Amino acid sequence: MTRYADIPKPIRSGIVLLDPERGTPQRIIVLQFNPDTLERSLSPQSAGGSGDSGGGGNGNGDRNEALRLKGPAQETWKFTAEIDATDQFEIAAPDGIHPQLAVLEMLVQPTSAQLREASRLSKKGTIEISPIEMPLTLFTWGSKRVMPVRLTELSINESAFDVNLNPIRASLSIGLKVLTVSDLPLGHPGAELYYAHLAQKERLAGAARTAGLGSLGLRPGDIAVGRG
Repeated sequence: MTRYADIPKPIRSGIVLLDPERGTPQRIIVLQFNPDTLERSLSPQSAGGSGDSGGGGNGNGDRNEALRLKGPAQETWKFTAEIDATDQFEIAAPDGIHPQLAVLEMLVQPTSAQLREASRLSKKGTIEISPIEMPLTLFTWGSKRVMPVRLTELSINESAFDVNLNPIRASLSIGLKVLTVSDLPLGHPGAELYYAHLAQKERLAGAARTAGLGSLGLRPGDIAVGRG
């Protein structure tokens, strides 16, 4: 007989905050529910310009660059996450889901201490104040998708409240941009994590089954080309 204890628990997606210099975890945010859908977009960084510079065309593209890439594709993710305090009655929630929302909101803004320090330097006459560096953020979707990201969108829809007006249910629209070696300096922990993310894609692509030309209704001679 199957026992409930024998049923494996589902892997949760989540966000890991790392120290930007050491690469050590500072905080782990586990999404309460895995999103039902993911919207992903990849935009290639083509080396040549758009258009057709060949005979009969009127574009401004460079034919020598048509098949070249100047860097990794720009990849974005969008999904909706749900937070519901009423689904966790065994966990005390005197503030509702305020803490969970605050953790996510702090991914897109500096701390009060960092802002005070920037203000202090400004009053001292510091000519140039470096932008505030945030923790390195990783998004995880199982072991095959672990990537450095920047939060680009956070839209919160609070839909239920307790008697003290603490939010107890909300849906969040979250947008992420995958950070690549085009975004991060050489040797940065995030750059190494991106290399690992890309290597995982390469391994998975290598495991895909290859079909023959016959499945497309073609023969080898149908696509043979020569250079002359």
